[in-house]
Amino acid sequence: MGFSTLGFVFLAILIGASISAGLISRRVLFPRIMDVLSKTDRIDGKTLFAPRSLGWMIGLLVMWQSVDWVLENVSAADGEYIWDSALMDDVGQICRAGFVILMLIAAYRLVDYLDAFIVVEGDNMAARRSLASVAEAVGRLAVVVVGVFVLAGLVGLNLNGMIAGLGITGLALALAAKDSVANIFGAISIIIDQPFNVGDWIIVEGVEGEVITIGLRTTMIRTGNDTIVTIPNSNITNSPVENFTMRRFRRIRPSFEFEEDSDQSDLKKFCDSLCEQVLADPRATKHGDSWVKITNSLPPKITVSCNFYCESSSNIQREFTEDILLMGRARGLECKLSFHEPRRRAKL
Repeated sequence: MGFSTLGFVFLAILIGASISAGLISRRVLFPRIMDVLSKTDRIDGKTLFAPRSLGWMIGLLVMWQSVDWVLENVSAADGEYIWDSALMDDVGQICRAGFVILMLIAAYRLVDYLDAFIVVEGDNMAARRSLASVAEAVGRLAVVVVGVFVLAGLVGLNLNGMIAGLGITGLALALAAKDSVANIFGAISIIIDQPFNVGDWIIVEGVEGEVITIGLRTTMIRTGNDTIVTIPNSNITNSPVENFTMRRFRRIRPSFEFEEDSDQSDLKKFCDSLCEQVLADPRATKHGDSWVKITNSLPPKITVSCNFYCESSSNIQREFTEDILLMGRARGLECKLSFHEPRRRAKL
């Protein structure tokens, strides 16, 4: 097989050292790194890396470097034979190729956890999630492109010819990928301008929902019906975006309708008492912009409109709106006002 007894001993030592390095990395080094990273809630030390794959990668790296070192520094004495140098060189090249392939696989898998490293700290978590979403897409593309060139070099393809071919067909590719390039620049524009972030509730191009992913080409929105709508980034950058999550407060505009023969003083009393009671509630904000007033007095009814504000919370808005309606009904009865009923007909 091209090995002497001494050669088999050397080979066994190299294989044992490589396996030991892989096991130590898998069972000692990587778990300790995971213990450090797992101090954050978003990183799970048990699933972040693939210890077996990375253990093989480290083992192949040690084997490759060891074989190269042995071939350069260990030689047989005159008349003795250890191994076939050409065969050992092939073993080293195989270990090198295996290491490179496993490294690319590990890099591609680790791209999925970029958000864990970006989102773990910082005040603007939504912006960091958006950045992580685009970074994952860019990272996958970069790993694939680099992997193609690396693997081409491993199998002996002419990279200069490939690059020259890309230059010749570059114009055709640019024309064919015009929309894709526009979408990529749209993703960059979204990250820089931040009209919305992952997790925001928006309306764009008639679609309303929560932003769940900002990719290189498209943005995915989950609607209120729990469906997924995909919109090209270039369309978003050229369309108005209404972002509900960025609201500083919520507006409440209930209205009350009274019969047209209601007394004016009772109506004024109703407006003043209701406004005073609502503004006394701790949930009310922007007191200077809040009001209750008559907005329509055309037959067959008189309309009293309200304008109040509360914190930017859907639960507070819903509960406060309900309470204002109940307050208005109570104040109307106290002021002896008759609420308008469309079914009631005036007597002829």
